[in-house]
Amino acid sequence: MALVSESALRRNAPLALAAGSGSGADDVLAADAWGHGAEWVASVLSDLGMDAAPLDAAVLFGLPGSHAQPVLSLRGKALGTKPLLRGEGVSYGYTHRAPHDTTVALVTGGYAQGVVRALGNAATVGIAGRRHRIVGRVAMDVCVVDVEDASVPRGTEVVFFGDPAEGHPSLSEWTDATGLTAAEIVAVVGARADRRVAV
Repeated sequence: MALVSESALRRNAPLALAAGSGSGADDVLAADAWGHGAEWVASVLSDLGMDAAPLDAAVLFGLPGSHAQPVLSLRGKALGTKPLLRGEGVSYGYTHRAPHDTTVALVTGGYAQGVVRALGNAATVGIAGRRHRIVGRVAMDVCVVDVEDASVPRGTEVVFFGDPAEGHPSLSEWTDATGLTAAEIVAVVGARADRRVAV
């Protein structure tokens, strides 16, 4: 699920106006408002009495480096856990083999939802305030996460990226691992995942 925060968008809008003035700004409604939902973004800006034209998109959407609050976060759910013994592999091609006995969780969210395949063995997710590494290759609709000794009941929320101020993994972890820009990632995630608005 791609969760977009209305409060973050409202908080960022005046900052984006200040940052966009005289800079040429960006088309913040392009690519379905960079994956955030053009109709929704336009309605929030209209409610604030603002025009989209002079806004800085990186600041408006809180992309890494903007020092603004991220508007979009990507979340999944744990489908279940299982023990993984030392030497056993996970996912296609067994690109990850457990260095010691551990527990892994199957998590909703794969490349069909914008979880880039390059994130396998390279990025972490947040579960109940702790970071856990994605292991093995990312599949179409799921990925595997090494949860070690953590208790992760079925249905537990998993945060792929969100607001680092809330302890979530940053989108910058994805840009570092994939070579894609933050704008490319949020546009793809917003287009592919089930997008919902949080007030």
